[in-house]
Amino acid sequence: MSARIVCLGEAMVELSPRQGRWDVHYGGDTLNVALHLTRLGFDVAYLTALGSDPFAGHMRQAWGREGMDVSLVLTDPERTTGLYSIATDEHGERQFSYWRGESAARRLFTASGIERALEAAAEADLLFFSLISLAILPGEAREAVLALARKVRSRGGMVAFDSNYRPRLWESVEAARTWRDRAIAVVSIGLPSLDDERNLAAGTETVAMVRDHWLTEGCEEVIAKMGAAGAVLPDGSAAEPEAQLLALDTSGAGDAFDAGYLAARLRGLSPDRAAAHGQRLAGWTVMRHGAIPERDHASPYAAMVVEAAEKEART
Repeated sequence: MSARIVCLGEAMVELSPRQGRWDVHYGGDTLNVALHLTRLGFDVAYLTALGSDPFAGHMRQAWGREGMDVSLVLTDPERTTGLYSIATDEHGERQFSYWRGESAARRLFTASGIERALEAAAEADLLFFSLISLAILPGEAREAVLALARKVRSRGGMVAFDSNYRPRLWESVEAARTWRDRAIAVVSIGLPSLDDERNLAAGTETVAMVRDHWLTEGCEEVIAKMGAAGAVLPDGSAAEPEAQLLALDTSGAGDAFDAGYLAARLRGLSPDRAAAHGQRLAGWTVMRHGAIPERDHASPYAAMVVEAAEKEART
């Protein structure tokens, strides 16, 4: 039976310029992970709050068509859904503008139905959240996220965490660092990136320093991402990508890696094969526009599922 996964965070409307007009999509780090995991055949629910605006209904419908469970998507009728615009340069690097100050997700833990949603989320086989998930919430709600993570772990589930650091969402770098470390202490799989860790704290200039810090703080398995240079596996060895790509759009690359890695690990693949899955999915993503591209003939989801199934059949 497929593992039950709950991803927690903020989903936003994504506006991207295309030939003199704006294309409307949706994105958000934990949402991207949730949708990739759904496409990889898992039972995935997304825990968030949307506004009562027209965008919200379209987002729910689109996620439902993907096969994602939207029963934990709550509504705050007094707020709107967050929005961002994205532009990319000739190297595929991103530039964002955000309108999220009144985002419904910021009041997730006061939304109607949150008690029921948290009870359901606590039964997950895997809970996934990020530093952005914490950044948008007030202190009491951040505590509630960590409490949920501890409950999932106490029931035998796994908790994964990505330290996506966005300075403008935090009152100070010290606050972000504190909450990152508190999150590390309650998770089983850590997915830091070297760039974010360098921006968060001195003493993390190398990937070995990042791994050491996360392990010291209590994380059991650390896979450190280095962008186009690849990743460092839990045993300290390097996992280099198969090819260097001239990216069209790097938005969502780290999220795709997270999803590919977590899916493979849930299905029993080794960390090195899981990293290869993460890199393959990230490579497909950066060669297309948008944080969560539409599936096409080259999408690697089916092949990744087949490899995991063949491994399971051999064991």
